[in-house]
Amino acid sequence: MKAFFEAIQSLFVDFLFKPLDWLRALELDNWWLANSISWILIAICGYYMYYWIKQLRIFDEAGTENQDTTAHSFLK
Repeated sequence: MKAFFEAIQSLFVDFLFKPLDWLRALELDNWWLANSISWILIAICGYYMYYWIKQLRIFDEAGTENQDTTAHSFLK
């Protein structure tokens, strides 16, 4: 059983967390480059939040959204 947990440790430490180690080392050299990944992810999430709100507005203006509190059977 000990070998099983050591294999899991090796998987995460030696393979899956290597990109995070690279980012940690990169931050010491260039903060902007290391945090650019975070800014890219924030921009992607912002775009999809805008898209989602736009779609909600379209359905709300069309009147096709059922806002009745008993719309789902588990709310009855």
